[in-house]
Amino acid sequence: MPLPPAPAATDIPGSTAVLYCNLGTPDAPTAPAVRRYLAEFLSDPRVVEIPRLAWWPILHGIILRVRPAKSAAKYASIWTDQGSALKVWTAAQTLGLRGALAGRGHRVGVHYAMRYGQPAIAAQLDALAAQGVTRILVLQAYPQYSGTTTASVLDAVGDWSRRQRRVPDFRFVGDYHGDAGYIAALADSVERHWAQHGRGELLLMSFHGIPARNIALGDPYHAQCQATARLLAQRLGLGSAQYRVTFQSRFGRAKWLEPYTEPTLRALAQQGTRRIDVMCPGFPSDCLETLEEINMEAREAFLESGGEAFSYIPCLNDSPAWAAALADLAERHLTGWNTRTGEADQPAVS
Repeated sequence: MPLPPAPAATDIPGSTAVLYCNLGTPDAPTAPAVRRYLAEFLSDPRVVEIPRLAWWPILHGIILRVRPAKSAAKYASIWTDQGSALKVWTAAQTLGLRGALAGRGHRVGVHYAMRYGQPAIAAQLDALAAQGVTRILVLQAYPQYSGTTTASVLDAVGDWSRRQRRVPDFRFVGDYHGDAGYIAALADSVERHWAQHGRGELLLMSFHGIPARNIALGDPYHAQCQATARLLAQRLGLGSAQYRVTFQSRFGRAKWLEPYTEPTLRALAQQGTRRIDVMCPGFPSDCLETLEEINMEAREAFLESGGEAFSYIPCLNDSPAWAAALADLAERHLTGWNTRTGEADQPAVS
């Protein structure tokens, strides 16, 4: 899947744009590229809330010396001819959203940016500002709100804005964990998978973990993950005994959201579950955490522990239902801005 081009003047016939933001990815599956990416990612105080004086020696003295080579090997195992899986699917979703909005008569530019790595949020905003874009909707690839992800994108936009003389009008989609289109797209992906591959005894929904401390400080992420899972289960007609919610990607020694995905899979296999379906509803795009951590490592853990069939349900990726759901979200948040061909701006109501 080719990546969408960098913004060009002809891409934006009006003064409104949608910037679709995802987490990011290294430029290559090599230790130097992963080191650059991890240095940016793990330097974000939203991601690691440890005092800098204590964190810097750990990050630069240990993690960035040891982790890049190990992570590079993992990235290499899921790299595509077009590059990182996350970047390929983010680009495809951008094209899908662009086409869906154009099909509804909206004259808006649609581009993507990465919070860490390239294309950077600041660079994309520079390009849009240079083209005269004065209204920007920031739509994030994070259905569930977390300070570690959603708020970090807002920080990046704020950092860029502080350096501008003319700041565009911004709107932000904070979360859409219970959005009907999002839930319908997830359900469609599960039903299509079941129709093609059959259905397991249990559906396990694995979300990315965050430190448990974040929830105590007011982060709504855990509650929103549970709400997404509950709504999806209802849409699929599943009872509480037919699905599980777990959390993956624990980092460091602190307690993270539980139950953890891999230990849960091992326990289920040991308790007699033979066929299991696994999906990652919080990841719109397949990436390292889904393709390597879940479909390789977690699969191996389940089968080693006595399971017989591990069926991974891919992320939404380039699903037409997902493109339509993104367009619905964008359309609602664009309300009031002139984005339709031939329409004049409406005067404000006094």
